[in-house]
Amino acid sequence: MRQKRAKTYRKLMSLYAMTFGFRQPYQVLVDSEILKTGVEHKIELVRQLGTVLQGEVKPKQQPSVDLAKTFERRKCNHREPIPGDDCLMSVVGLTNKHRYVIATQSQPLRVKLRNIPAVPIVHINRSVMILEPPSDLTLETKASIEAKALQPTASEMSLTSSRSAEAPKKKIKGPKGPNPLSVKKKKIDSQKTFNPQETILAEKRKRDDSDESQHERTEVDDDASTSRPTKKRRRRKKGNGTLG
Repeated sequence: MRQKRAKTYRKLMSLYAMTFGFRQPYQVLVDSEILKTGVEHKIELVRQLGTVLQGEVKPKQQPSVDLAKTFERRKCNHREPIPGDDCLMSVVGLTNKHRYVIATQSQPLRVKLRNIPAVPIVHINRSVMILEPPSDLTLETKASIEAKALQPTASEMSLTSSRSAEAPKKKIKGPKGPNPLSVKKKKIDSQKTFNPQETILAEKRKRDDSDESQHERTEVDDDASTSRPTKKRRRRKKGNGTLG
């Protein structure tokens, strides 16, 4: 089997498994026509069914031929013999409750089975076993099941109604304060309380600082005067020139 076809069949069987509850080993109802076709084309029916359905299969004969004697027999509870197509339709029912996969070569039966949701149909076409795509009714049923799964259940609805009945109390919010970044800083009052002791101490400090600075200046001047040697000026002698 080609990889693309195997991938498609895997997706189809996953659809049946996830939505309609199919599980392995798949129960396959096989009619006499597909058994005859398998014998004519020398097809290993059980192995091909496992390949097409991408899983383990459990074939059941309905009705049987020589090859079908190796399969498990499905009892249909019909006391009188009826045509194979009618027997298969009665076993599948209106909803395919037992999750059967139908392997048949009967074209009228396949048309009838397409009107029942969730029925995988397998047939042989030129020695190739084919799994038919899901019918429109199957896809519609799948969409309705998914939509129903998204809706809340009765218990969830009761919980939501009780919560909505108890309205939450709103918190009373007071006036908001100003933004601290936009508020100007408070100015320091220039007028301070008068303290006579502080003023006396401040004046005394000023006097001490002025005395120290004046004392330092005098010391610097003395050092400068002592370090520099005094240079004597030489006087130029005036010559007594005679006029000739």
